[in-house]
Amino acid sequence: MKLLVIRLSSFGDIAMTVPVVTDIARAYPQLEITVLCKEFAKPLFDYMPANVRFRGVTKANCKNFLGLFRLFRTLHKEGFDQVADLHDVLRSKVLRTLFAWTGARVAHIDKGRKGKRALTRAKHKVFRQLPYIHDLYKDVFHRLGYQASEQFVSIYDNRNEADYYPLLGTGIDETALNREFLIGIAPFAAHKGKILPCDTMLEVIERLLTYPRVRIFLFGNGRAEEKSLLEQWAARHPNNVYSTAGKLPLKDELALMSHLKVMIVMDSANMHLARLVHTDIVSVWGATHRYAGFSEHWSRERMVEINDLSCRPCSIFGNKPCLRGDCACLTRIKAEDIVQSALLDYDPKAPIP
Repeated sequence: MKLLVIRLSSFGDIAMTVPVVTDIARAYPQLEITVLCKEFAKPLFDYMPANVRFRGVTKANCKNFLGLFRLFRTLHKEGFDQVADLHDVLRSKVLRTLFAWTGARVAHIDKGRKGKRALTRAKHKVFRQLPYIHDLYKDVFHRLGYQASEQFVSIYDNRNEADYYPLLGTGIDETALNREFLIGIAPFAAHKGKILPCDTMLEVIERLLTYPRVRIFLFGNGRAEEKSLLEQWAARHPNNVYSTAGKLPLKDELALMSHLKVMIVMDSANMHLARLVHTDIVSVWGATHRYAGFSEHWSRERMVEINDLSCRPCSIFGNKPCLRGDCACLTRIKAEDIVQSALLDYDPKAPIP
């Protein structure tokens, strides 16, 4: 049996497929699974079970119907019996429809758009927990006849994580792994409504560095503006703060994350990447909300948010203008609350395992 899994983008949503696909692959080792994603996501699938294959697509493959049809013709030759559409956008709808016409069994995700609109509307919100994206993915596989318990812990399961640790250029050696409290900070997100003010994040860094043995790694996507800003922040404390932006490939970033004691993140792709390597998370939520389903019930997470704003959440993705005009959901968050959550397991006298 051959199964095609479609999740073309975005990065964070692709990352959330990894635990589900891994569990399905382990539960059904005779099932041949091909995951269809944008090429940039390949490192996320490097540690998959042997019956999972990654297939990257380019922008040209998805630019128009002709490109999609050519992609379908290529894929059709591989003889897929089933298609799991975890994306449900126009591009994936075209592909799954073409496969359905050839007799393949098809199932697609129900994103619950009606519930999300009710959660984020300005008036008369329906403020309740929507299904977790993780569970929506599982439901697609269930409708194709597959069930698996949640066994996934890390992409490094049954591996020596130290073998994947990028020591060169990080300013840290192996002995430091046992004597320093390593903290990651990913201060950016795709949209303004999910980004903490820079002054607040700088205060978080300054407060963290008042504690002995704390070393901080800054994560960014490598864009010139982000890279420059993170380099400036790191330059303030060159012995204790290191920026990885634009310096480490994704595979090495994941390895580094796996050695952190905690990762401070926005509601962003880095939040989901940290989950993939079983690292504790302090997540900061602004215009978005965990009720939209992007915070997994099985993750090791501590949340920092402002809960007394009737306008929140105003957006699923953080891409809408603030209704109040002051972004209170972000500006009212205190640096000390983030620091307190990040240092929950910190003991200056105890050896760090």
